[in-house]
Amino acid sequence: MAQTSLSSVLPARLQFLLPSRFRSYRDPIVPIVRLSGPIGAVMPLRSGLTMANVAQMLERAFSVPGAKAVAVVVNSPGGSAAQSHLIFKRIRALADEKKIPVLAFVEDAAASGGYMIACAADEIFADPASIVGSIGVVSAGFGFQELIARIGVERRVHTAGQNKAMLDPFRPENPEDVARLKGLQSKIHEVFVDLVRTRRGGRLNDSYEDLFSGAFWVGAEALDLGLVDGLGDTRSVLRERFGDKVQLRMIEPARPPLLGRLLGRRSVTGGSLIDPGEIVGALEERAAWARLGL
Repeated sequence: MAQTSLSSVLPARLQFLLPSRFRSYRDPIVPIVRLSGPIGAVMPLRSGLTMANVAQMLERAFSVPGAKAVAVVVNSPGGSAAQSHLIFKRIRALADEKKIPVLAFVEDAAASGGYMIACAADEIFADPASIVGSIGVVSAGFGFQELIARIGVERRVHTAGQNKAMLDPFRPENPEDVARLKGLQSKIHEVFVDLVRTRRGGRLNDSYEDLFSGAFWVGAEALDLGLVDGLGDTRSVLRERFGDKVQLRMIEPARPPLLGRLLGRRSVTGGSLIDPGEIVGALEERAAWARLGL
């Protein structure tokens, strides 16, 4: 009687204050994890989405008592294939362990690695104007060999291993290096394609030959191609699925300690207000979004 009366008088939003055995989950709960930005290390001192910085959020989301599902909001142009795959696997491992369904929601974009992460969900929803797809692998760089020759700089590289300086941007491009890179890209692409086929199964429209070409589409087109299961935003879909009284519980990323935040604001340039690393990182991030026309 004491347990019943205690849980019945406390509002649902304060139930978390009680030990789990005293709680009463009268309304369905759906934790929401937001995964936004490029995937992987944008710069050595500027990190995007990585397994290290999202693992705790995911663990907390799947540990919410009484959760009917976990919603993952994806807003990413892609990035590191390895980090995308690690995040994908962690979501699936937690979903299988906790026996909780996962719903993914695409905002601006779930492209390339962002779409790989979205495929961890049992169902994917997108805004009609979202960008979805880009199932491919890309490597980009610059060639500076003519520039350094023009300004009189001599490039000196000493290696143990003939391929150690492969794709050096300050040396002329070697066709053998390019062929090796494309071979690596092909293997990563196969992993990506197999993952999408496994997760999406018969929902995919295989009659469209560009499905795995690296092309991307808006949400409405992605629905026709079977890349997503429906159109809609997080709140609307979850209220339709679980009722108007569903509790949407945002899972916030852990904040670093105060001292770390204060030290983190210091410039690595020794007092300058402008951090070149931050500028380059911001430009790299901007370029990733620009490839999608965003």
